[in-house]
Amino acid sequence: MELIKFTHACVRLHDGGRSLLLDPGVWTEPEAYEGVEDVLVTHEHFDHVHPETLAAAARRNSALRVWAPDPIASELRDLLGDTVTTVTTGDGFEAAGFSVNVVGGAHAEIYEGLPGCANVGYLVTGSTGGAVYHPGDSLFVPEADVETLLVPVSAPWFKLSEGLDFARAVKPARAYPIHDRMLSEDIGQPGADRWFEMKANTQYARIPVGGSVEL
Repeated sequence: MELIKFTHACVRLHDGGRSLLLDPGVWTEPEAYEGVEDVLVTHEHFDHVHPETLAAAARRNSALRVWAPDPIASELRDLLGDTVTTVTTGDGFEAAGFSVNVVGGAHAEIYEGLPGCANVGYLVTGSTGGAVYHPGDSLFVPEADVETLLVPVSAPWFKLSEGLDFARAVKPARAYPIHDRMLSEDIGQPGADRWFEMKANTQYARIPVGGSVEL
């Protein structure tokens, strides 16, 4: 299985000729959508989903299907119709030939209970059998074995020490950073990477935007 990193929180998984796209936000490169028919969205914020771009992708590809929690699922359904499926914690389904389990449920708090919106995480398993976990905007620790963790490294709701604790609690075989657009490439990202390399208690490495790794 191949994992491709795009800007910020967006990744694409390839397995046996199938492609699954996760959290294509407003900064996601157009090429992320190429050959994709199945999209997972963790929550409603613009850095994780851009409805207009998804609608344009659906016009180019009538087979496009999207899974998302409410209320963003309802908004997307107004644009995309019945190709949108609402998901909630505990759901399991197949997308692009991948097995997907839905965990979590709430966005991490920024301040005084805000933003208070739904946020699900996705455990995605391909033919290799090892789960890839995309938590969206949360640090929810699932009760499942995680082989590959996509770990947030920067956000208004984020503290570095909490991210390190999250990685240690999940106990993945490996971790790759996401949610990193707010960090400068020359100082912020290397600084965060250094801490995760030292203290996350897992094999940690950065995938450059547009780059890929085999899982």
